[in-house]
This record gives sequence, C-alpha cells and structure tokens, in this order.
Amino acid sequence: MQKSIAIILPAYNEELTIVKTMKDFFSVCPDAEIYVIDNASRDRTNELTRAAYQELGCKGRLLEEPRKGKAAAVRKAFMEVNADIYVMVDADMTYPASDLPVLLAPVLAGHADIVCGNRHSSGVYSRENKRPLHDFGNNLVRRLINFLFKGSLEDMLTGYRIMSKRFVKNYPILADGFELETEMSIHALDKGYSIIELPTDYRDRPEGSFSKLNTFTDGMLVLKTIFSIFVKYRPLLFFSLCSIAFAISALAAGAFPVVEYFQTGKILHFPLAILASGLSILAMLTFTAAVILDGLAAGQRFNHALALLHWQDSACKKKI
Repeated sequence: MQKSIAIILPAYNEELTIVKTMKDFFSVCPDAEIYVIDNASRDRTNELTRAAYQELGCKGRLLEEPRKGKAAAVRKAFMEVNADIYVMVDADMTYPASDLPVLLAPVLAGHADIVCGNRHSSGVYSRENKRPLHDFGNNLVRRLINFLFKGSLEDMLTGYRIMSKRFVKNYPILADGFELETEMSIHALDKGYSIIELPTDYRDRPEGSFSKLNTFTDGMLVLKTIFSIFVKYRPLLFFSLCSIAFAISALAAGAFPVVEYFQTGKILHFPLAILASGLSILAMLTFTAAVILDGLAAGQRFNHALALLHWQDSACKKKI
C-alpha cells in the first residue's frame, strides 16, 4: 500500500519564496499533500499561497497559526495533519526539492524514524552562510548534545527533516520559535528513535528575502538551550557539578575559620564561617535535587517507551 506523504511548510512573511517552494516540491512529489502554515504573516504570503493551491491543484491546504514562532506553526501541522510520513522544510527556497526522493527512502523503507538533510557534508552551507557567530553557537550546541547523548549528528539545526508518523505522533513540541530543531534532535536521541543524516544541497535566500534570525537574541537562546538541556535531560550531571562547586567553595571559605579556631580557640571571622555553612547547605540541597530530578527524567523515558509500545500496538490493530 502506498504511504501518504505530507509536506509541512511553516511560513512567516515569505511572499517572495512560498509559491516557488510549493511548485518545487509539487514537481518532485505531486502525490504528496502540501500544507503551508501561515504563521501570522504581515505580507502577501496568505494570499499568494491560496492562489498557488488553485493554480497547482495539489493536495493539502493552507493552515493559519496566529501564535508566532516556527514551533507553534509546526505544532499546528502535527496536530491537524494525518499522514504516514511528514516532510518538514523551510519555505524560503534554501532547501531543494530535488533531494527529497533520496531523503524519503530510509523512512519509506522503515529503516529510520527521522532523516535529516545534512547541509555541512558538501561544504555548501559554510560558503553560503554569512553569520559566523551563528556557526559558533550552533557548533557549541551540537558538540554538547552529541557528547551528552552519545550522538554523531553533524547538522543539528537543519530545517529539512523527514519523519515517520510514529515519531510525529509521539513527539510533544514544547519549544518556542527556532529551538524546535534542537528539541527535535534531543527528543529523538534521548528516547531512542532511529535518526540518520543524508547530504542535501543548500542555497542562500534569494535577493530581497531576509532571515528571521538575530545574532544577539539567538545567542541568548543558545545559552538558554544549553541550560535547558542539562536541567531537563542530564540533571544528575548538572546539579552534581553545582554541588561539587558549592562544596569546594564551602571548604575554601571554612578552612580559615577552622584553622583559626584550632590555633587560638576562637573564631574571629564569623562571616566566613557563616558563608561556609550556607555553601555547605547549598551543596547538599543541589545534590538532593540532582538525585530527585534524575529519577524523574528516567521515569519520563520509561513512560515514553511504554506509551510508544501501546501506540505501536494500536497502529498494528488498525492495519489488521
């Protein structure tokens, strides 16, 4: 039986590229359903998309998401669209539809839950990308995630992803905005989904089309993402390190009053003694938090695996 394919195109102020993107993917995969999610655009994106649907006669429809942010747009699509395979791709003509058949193949064959288009394999992205600070932040997050989750992903933030229904319907999107790709990769690695990367071409935005990224705000998002990764997924490591830091600081602050007491029988530097006591309490509290949160994280992974088994069983019964 032929599997249904849904192409998800989140679009915010993409009047220069949305029609070309739709035509590009329709020409390569005419049987697929194309869903454009207008993410509160202030230009002619909505109007041009409606006209493109009538001109092409393609399957799918326009969805509207008033809450701003790519994550909100994709969440809308994942909730309302039902398909066997989901293709998530940016609507700015940076990713070519010509690579889609190759990227689809592993998911169609059941060999992977997610296929990510790797922009770095050919070096094209490095040449086209004009934001070196973004590269630095992206590489920092990528190395951290690969280290913590024993992954080997090269392009953590690619916007070209092919996903199985099993993954999409068991992935609650909690991210805001452009943290979506990072959260998606972490969820796949942490919950044991099969994720692979295949090379894809990358083109810079056409003239007159501008990126929604901002160096300063996205830099803050990188720091927020790093903190969130540790707290949500590796709390034992993060809070244990905090506990050790507090304990070492407590020893350093308390060493002088202790030596002073043994030498003179008095404690003259009470502020240091009080500081050492406070830091010792913080060390114990953070270690307690580490143990509790690690248990909760392990419980979440167990519950997700159990829910996935029930979902798979229900899906098999529907097929029968």
